[in-house]
Amino acid sequence: MVQDKQIFSILIPTWNNLDYLKLCLKSIRKNSTFNHQVLVYVNESSDGTAEWLEEQGYEYISNKENVGVCQALNALRTKVTTDYILYMNDDMYVCPEWDKVLWEEIQRLPDNKFFLSATLIQPRPFFCKSVIAPANFGESVESFREQDLLENYRSLPHYDWFGSTWPPNVVHKEIWDLVGGYSLEFSPGMYSDPDFSAKLWMVGIRLFKGLSDSRVYHFESVSTGRVKKNNGSLQFLMKWGITSASFMRNVLKRGEPFREDEIEKVHELALQKDITRSRLKKMLSMFKKSGQAKMLWE
Repeated sequence: MVQDKQIFSILIPTWNNLDYLKLCLKSIRKNSTFNHQVLVYVNESSDGTAEWLEEQGYEYISNKENVGVCQALNALRTKVTTDYILYMNDDMYVCPEWDKVLWEEIQRLPDNKFFLSATLIQPRPFFCKSVIAPANFGESVESFREQDLLENYRSLPHYDWFGSTWPPNVVHKEIWDLVGGYSLEFSPGMYSDPDFSAKLWMVGIRLFKGLSDSRVYHFESVSTGRVKKNNGSLQFLMKWGITSASFMRNVLKRGEPFREDEIEKVHELALQKDITRSRLKKMLSMFKKSGQAKMLWE
């Protein structure tokens, strides 16, 4: 560590994922340039997570039930002591200087109107170009080739990109509070990431940037594969009037190479077409819902 002052408050929800959480916290201790406040929300904790965190001296909140990501993050906000809130999943491993790159970018910005992400490295092919994939350094804690990753993560070609949404991401606490954190209606958490970005867009945030040199290995959906999912796609459509895919593709331009002169630009023509399709999809969903309600009533 180069200084004692804590830079980020790192919020980590976890759900009976102790082996991955241990690796995640180890990487933060080992590979961070700066000191950070680490806050963990323990959902259910039937695998000894809370007891281990207590023994290690970590700050945490424990709940006997699994309340999901949204409630967990909002609860952890009450313990934040720094100016910057960074959301991270428990199945991630941060690479050296991950935080230095984010902090230096923040220092260059004129105000707190930003939403920044680290760049994920994932073992399997992935649909979004914001992610470096496939780059397989292990698909589990047991098969993880840590030294191999540390020797090669810098050499994986990539670029800064548009469209910060999913973690690890960082936002100023004033902006977090302005939009009210993560929306509980998306609990346990499916599509809460694009919803948070949409709320930021609505209050005037335009800098949604992923930084190539801030790199984090992600084992991919270790916890989300076990949870009963909310219908986040439909919820997003009903709330915002467009599909999440359209918002990501045409407004945030997620995965496209970042250009300073195109921060304010959206894909207008494609967006208008998608809005029309989204309205039809929304009407169809409402029609189906009303039809189901009528059947139940009869």
